[in-house]
Order: sequence, then C-alpha cells, then structure tokens
Amino acid sequence: MTEDNNRIDLEHDELDEETLFIVAQTFKALSEPTRIRILHLLSEKEHSVNEIAEKLSLLQTTVSHQLRFLKNLRLVKYRREGTTLFYSHDDEHVMNILKQTINHARHH
Repeated sequence: MTEDNNRIDLEHDELDEETLFIVAQTFKALSEPTRIRILHLLSEKEHSVNEIAEKLSLLQTTVSHQLRFLKNLRLVKYRREGTTLFYSHDDEHVMNILKQTINHARHH
C-alpha cells in the first residue's frame, strides 16, 4: 500500500503471537450476540450488573459471566460504589469497530 492511494503502509511486518492472540480474542468477544448487546448498552453509559440484566432481559449470572470475559480482555472496566459494581466500556478502539459494524449491518 502506498501513500499515493491514501492508505496506511503496514510494512507487511509479521504479527507476533501475542498480537495474533489478542486480535483473535477481541474478534471472539465481538462474535457473541450477548456480548455485543452488553457492549452496545455500555457504549451509552455505565450500568450495574442488575441494570444490564434488566435492560437486556438476561439472567444476572449470564451478564456476570459475559462481563468477566470482557473484563479479562480489558474491553470493560468497573468502579465500585458501596456493594454495587458499575461497568463501562474500556477500549474506544473496539467500541469504534463495534459502532462501525452496527452501522454497516443497518445499511444492508
């Protein structure tokens, strides 16, 4: 790719194993409808586990399991207020990919 074509030159570097793993795990996270719904909800504002469960009509255990998966990938973060955890998204890059993909899907 050249600058003449207004494209970024990636220099065709080999991807290291850690980068490949993180990319694959990120796409795995975005391949599951429940996780997409949770991330989409968190793109608006932070929510507690119970709020997410209620708004998405999911079991609290399902939400907790999916949030744990997303937290391990650093796609969501939380803050504690008393005994309640409030979750929000933690990676603007991934949220942009998600929003662009949703917009793409809505145009078909």
